[in-house]
Amino acid sequence: MKQRPKAVATKAKILEAALDLFRERGYEAATMRAIAERAGVALGNAYYYFGSKEHLIQAFYDRTHVEHVAAVGTKLDDLKDFKARLLLVMRAKLESIEPYHRFAGLLFRSAADPASPLNPFSAESQPVRQEATEIFRKVVAGSRGRIAPELRAELPNLLWLYHMGIVLFWIHDTSKGRRRTWRLMERSVDLIVKLVGVASLPLMGPVRRAALGMVRELRGSTQESAA
Repeated sequence: MKQRPKAVATKAKILEAALDLFRERGYEAATMRAIAERAGVALGNAYYYFGSKEHLIQAFYDRTHVEHVAAVGTKLDDLKDFKARLLLVMRAKLESIEPYHRFAGLLFRSAADPASPLNPFSAESQPVRQEATEIFRKVVAGSRGRIAPELRAELPNLLWLYHMGIVLFWIHDTSKGRRRTWRLMERSVDLIVKLVGVASLPLMGPVRRAALGMVRELRGSTQESAA
């Protein structure tokens, strides 16, 4: 159901207030009452739009995803090379999340807890996780070149995991302009492209299938734990 403009504006105001307080006080110390007061809305109204602080963080995850998609835009349409497509998406990711660097560091302490609903592998995070994986599915689907069919099917999930590793490094990166993260990302993209090429060779079929089988088994175990 499409929300009215006033409702959209109110939700945005509450989310902005929450992010401000998370930066100032940390996630645990920022209460829903304080968030409602900062947003200038009644506490009941804040709970109407966001049932808990966890829902606010999920809204933040969703915002960063939407901004990432917007940063990519239609630029993939002009690229067919796998490396160029992956670099575009990864660069857009780092550019779009940079304004949230300080906040991301504060949030990481809660999100790193395997039992937390804020964990990117949790059931609560699944919708955004699936949407983010779809970006990498587009990267792979539109790429020319040799990528083994079974690898094409699994690669979007592997690339999502890879990009989460880069984000984790970015969170802890204190270098100016996050230069170390950018260098790591660009070098690792080059390595990934080479590994995909080698893994797609016909003679690598048995090794490739064994590795992908292990990946699927591990992903199944993770999904059962999150359920």
